[in-house]
Amino acid sequence: MDAQDQESLTRWDRLGSRDTSSRMATMEHIRQEVMRKVEAIGPMAPCSPSPAPSGCPAGSDLNVTLAHLLMLTKRCPFDDVKERCLRLLQAVQDLGVRIPRPLGNGPSRFIPEKEFFYFLPLKILGVSKVDTRTQSIFEDAFAALGRLDNISLVMGFHPQYLESFLRTQHYLLQMDGPLSLHYRHYIGIMAAARHQCSYLVNLHVNDFLQVGGDPKWLNGLNEAPQKLQQLGEINKILAHRPWLLTKEHIEGLLKAEEHSWSLAELIHAVVLLTHYHSLASFTFGCGIMPEIHCDGGHTFRPPSLSQYCVCDIANGNNHGNHHDSHLSSQEVCGEVEVLMERMKQLQECRDDEEASQEEMATRFEREKTESMLVVTAEDEEWVPSRDISRHFEDLSYGYKDFSRRGEHVPTFRVQDYSWEDHGFSLVNRLYPDVGQMLDEKFQMAYNLTYNTMATHKDVDTSMLRRAIWNYIHCMFGIRYDDYDYGEINQLLDRSFKIYIKTMVCSPEKTTKRMYESFWRQFQHSEKVHVNLLLMEARMQAELLYALRAITRFMT
Repeated sequence: MDAQDQESLTRWDRLGSRDTSSRMATMEHIRQEVMRKVEAIGPMAPCSPSPAPSGCPAGSDLNVTLAHLLMLTKRCPFDDVKERCLRLLQAVQDLGVRIPRPLGNGPSRFIPEKEFFYFLPLKILGVSKVDTRTQSIFEDAFAALGRLDNISLVMGFHPQYLESFLRTQHYLLQMDGPLSLHYRHYIGIMAAARHQCSYLVNLHVNDFLQVGGDPKWLNGLNEAPQKLQQLGEINKILAHRPWLLTKEHIEGLLKAEEHSWSLAELIHAVVLLTHYHSLASFTFGCGIMPEIHCDGGHTFRPPSLSQYCVCDIANGNNHGNHHDSHLSSQEVCGEVEVLMERMKQLQECRDDEEASQEEMATRFEREKTESMLVVTAEDEEWVPSRDISRHFEDLSYGYKDFSRRGEHVPTFRVQDYSWEDHGFSLVNRLYPDVGQMLDEKFQMAYNLTYNTMATHKDVDTSMLRRAIWNYIHCMFGIRYDDYDYGEINQLLDRSFKIYIKTMVCSPEKTTKRMYESFWRQFQHSEKVHVNLLLMEARMQAELLYALRAITRFMT
C-alpha cells in the first residue's frame, strides 16, 4: 500500500472521532478532495460504473470515494457526518457526475429494513429511537474499524451480546497477541473461505492489505508462507468434521522445524478459525448483505423506473419491490402456543419421573443418528468460485460426504472434557484474557432472554434454549450426561432442524425460504437470537475438539 492510500485510509478513520470539530474538519478535507477529483474529470458524461475503463483512471478513483460516502450516509452512527456526506453526494450529482445507489434494502436479505429502526436517518424518524447504550456501542465499533458493518447492525437487536462479541473480536484481531496482524486476517480469510463466505473473505482481504499484508498471498494458499499452508489441514477438519482432529495433527504443526507453530500461536489460530467458521454460519443464516461500499453493495447504473436522486438515499427509496414474505398468521396460528404447551408438559414429566442413565444414553445415540440423516438443503452440488476457493485446498471435503457414507461420529462426553473445566483454563493460560472473553460471550448467548415468545410475556425459555444448544452439540457427537435428549424432538420441529443443520454444517446453502419456514410467528429479533445460539454452540463444539487434541499432545 503506497503512502497516498495510507493517508486516505487515515483520513476516513478520523471520522470515527468523538470530537465533533475533528469530524467536521475531516469532512471538509474530504469534500475538497472529492471536488478536486470531479473538476479533474471536467465537463463530460457521467462517470462510468466502477471499475472504470482504463481511459478514466480519475473516475475509477472517484467512484471508490463516492461508494464510501454512500456507505457513510447509511451506516455512520454520527448524524453530522451523515448529513455532510449526503450534501456532498448531492453536489457531485449537481455537477453531472453519476453517484452510486445501494443495492437491496438494509443489512439483511431475510429481515425487512424497517426492523432496523436504529440506523434510519433522522429525517425519517423525526427523533432517534436508538437507545443510548446501543448508540455508544455503534460509535465504539465505528471508531475501531472505520465502519459499522452489517453483522453488527443485525446483532444490534441484542446490544448486550453485541458488546461482548465486538470486544472479543477486537481483541483477537487488533490487540497484543502471539500472531502478527496480517496473519490474523489471513487466517480469517482461510476460515471464511471454507464455507465460501465471500462477505467475510472480502472484508478481511481489505483488512489484510491495510495492515501491510503481501498481496501475493491473496493469489492462493500456495502463495502464502509454508507455516500458513500447514494450517490448511486443521482448518478443513475443524470446519467440517472436528471429531477427526487428533494430537498427531497438533504435533505436526508444533514440530515442523523452521515452519513450526508455538503453542500460544496455535491457540490464537484455533480461536480465529473457529470464530470465523461460526461467523460464516451467522452471516449466511441471517442473510447478511454485502457492505454498501464493497462489490455487490452498490451500483452506478440508474434505476430503470426513473432518474435517481440523492434524496432517495436519505429516504430509503433505492429498491421498489420491498415486501415481507412471511406466511399469513392464519396459516401458522397456534404455533407458539403448541410449543409453550410442550414445554409445560416436559417440565411436568421431569418432575414426575427420571429416566435411567442407560435410557438417557440410548436417547442421545438415537438423536445423534437421526441428526446425521437430516437433509441440509435441496440436493444440489455447490461449486465454489475460484475467487474464494483459492484460499483453501480440497474443495470436495465437507460435512455431507461423511453422512452419506454413514460414517460413525464418536461420542464426546462433556463430563470427560468440558469448556468450563478444561478448555477455558488452557486458552487463558496460553492466550491471556481470551478464555475469559470467550466464556462471557458463550454465557451471554446461552443465557440471553427477554422472557418472551412472540407476543407472550413472562415465559421461561431456558428449556428451549438448552434444547437448541444441545442439539447442535449432539450433531458434533457431544453428549451431556444429565440431559434428556428425548426433549429435542418435542421442542424442535423438522423445518427448524433442517435450518439448524444447514446453518451449522453447510451454511452456504441456507436460503430465505428455510429462514422463513421455522418459527413463523416469532419476531425477527428472536430468530437472530437463535442464530447467535447456533453460532456460539458451533464455535464451542469446534473449540472443544481442538483444545482436547492440544491437551492430549501436551500430556
